[in-house]
Amino acid sequence: MPRHPVYRLSLAALLVFAGTADAQTVALNNAVAAEVDRAYPTLEALYQDIHSHPEIAFEETRTAAKLAAEMRALGFTVTEGVGKTGLVAIFENGAGPTVMVRTELDALPMEEKTGLPYASRAKAMSNGRESFVAHSCGHDVHMASWVGSARTMVALKEHWRGRLMFVAQPAEEILQGAQTMVTDGLFTRFPKPDVALAIHTSGEVAFGRVQYRSGPAMSAADTFEITFKGRGGHGSAPHNTIDPIAIAAHFVTDIQTVISREKDPREFGVITVGAFQAGTVANIIPDQAVVRGTLRSYAPEVRSLLRDGVRRMATAAAAMSGAPEPEINIIEGVASVINDEGVIRRVDAALKSALGTDHVDIARPQTPSEDFSVYATQGVPSLTMRIGVYPPELIAAAALPGGKTLASNHSPYFAPVPEPSIKTGIKVTTSALLALMGKN
Repeated sequence: MPRHPVYRLSLAALLVFAGTADAQTVALNNAVAAEVDRAYPTLEALYQDIHSHPEIAFEETRTAAKLAAEMRALGFTVTEGVGKTGLVAIFENGAGPTVMVRTELDALPMEEKTGLPYASRAKAMSNGRESFVAHSCGHDVHMASWVGSARTMVALKEHWRGRLMFVAQPAEEILQGAQTMVTDGLFTRFPKPDVALAIHTSGEVAFGRVQYRSGPAMSAADTFEITFKGRGGHGSAPHNTIDPIAIAAHFVTDIQTVISREKDPREFGVITVGAFQAGTVANIIPDQAVVRGTLRSYAPEVRSLLRDGVRRMATAAAAMSGAPEPEINIIEGVASVINDEGVIRRVDAALKSALGTDHVDIARPQTPSEDFSVYATQGVPSLTMRIGVYPPELIAAAALPGGKTLASNHSPYFAPVPEPSIKTGIKVTTSALLALMGKN
């Protein structure tokens, strides 16, 4: 029996529309790629300059000035000195949503050992001593991609409407820059964005690929410092003392039972003791011992459990030895980075179209932390995406049994391949922006 003619007409119309939409998407993807290729030589020069001149948290004056000049040249209205050394660049293009794109400015107080011709030999004072400084976390890739994304969006402004809010944030490495910018009026002096986007390099992913996931993407982070008090004395007469080293040592081992016996094993949580300082010589029992560590979690209830566990275990360790109450200081860090499911639904198809479906992966939650989460706690739906930096064949070889481990973020040998990494960062960011702000 023949189908109803109205049905045939509707189906044909839908197919024509779908074909037109596909053709428009391909054309726009090609336009983005052409703009990226056109701008890349300038962006590589910018990348190498930033890489060679890194600056640590809240000292990123040269870096910020360089980015400010780039954005002004594109027609953005730029405000410098937001949150000490941060900047906000605004581009108005008619009525539409406000979308924020964040990059980080700061580098790490560590020596670079990549041997690259543009490797950093910069130094700065950090924690009271001189240190080498290096972009070993990939923020230089982020910044070049950030500028490249701005250039591409301006070049394609007839395809979107709204307000671009490009934010260059200081002090991400010490988890303070985002809050400093918010406190300085990021969302009151400037429009509060409807969505916030960010990218981050990954040494575990091949260039040309992007990964993201709904829900927890990076962990919450808190730190603790505990001073265990005792009664010092001669090492030959411990019965006349209260040994804070023994008390602190009990705490270091006992605290792990919070992870193994109190935390739901299906939930992520890590307690790491990174510093233990006590005593000066072999034959003296000191008056105190200081222990410092970090707490990592995804779920708020696990975060509370870890904090409470530190307090209970420290107090109990002291009480068992008849020692005074320890001084317990838990320093609140940042919440877990939570990717908004609604934002992912809006950009997913565009990202798969731009890079190819087989180059888009569901990310695993990451155990490090970062302060991009601060913007979400201010009520801004957010999405951070991981981009690869190494050749696919190296990633594949590293995954084989006995394969060579590649240098990861924060390694002195971390050396992203610039061109494909930066171009991927631009395509990912621009595709997401066009999906969120496109006319259609």
